[in-house]
Amino acid sequence: MIVLQYLAALVLLGHGIGHLTGFLKSWTSIEVGFSDKPWLLPGEHKMDSAAGRAFGILWLICILIFVMSSIGIFMGEEWWRAYALIGSAVSLVAILPWWNTVMLGVKAGALLDVAIILVLLIPAGERVTDFFELP
Repeated sequence: MIVLQYLAALVLLGHGIGHLTGFLKSWTSIEVGFSDKPWLLPGEHKMDSAAGRAFGILWLICILIFVMSSIGIFMGEEWWRAYALIGSAVSLVAILPWWNTVMLGVKAGALLDVAIILVLLIPAGERVTDFFELP
């Protein structure tokens, strides 16, 4: 396996593990750097509310999906792409309502989600996957 493939797999793995912050914020009292502002949707829901905990489950699901995507790359399987797309979509759904609450690193992760979706869905994105010699 090529070094660039490992790098791409590690980026997806790290991105997935980064979702732990949203889960921890909504389900524990561990300080992860989020503010205590309410979400962008109607109502004054915060990350530790019932709505926040529901979204916290989405953050947890993202961890699993991105770990699977990373494993797919390590194994040289093409199904990693479907997991990366689904993970990125779920990640955006989990992050965007909490845009006022999340820290800068999470916002950068949302940009990575958009980049993953674009690379995997538009024809020009094949140049990126070819560069990393991804299956």
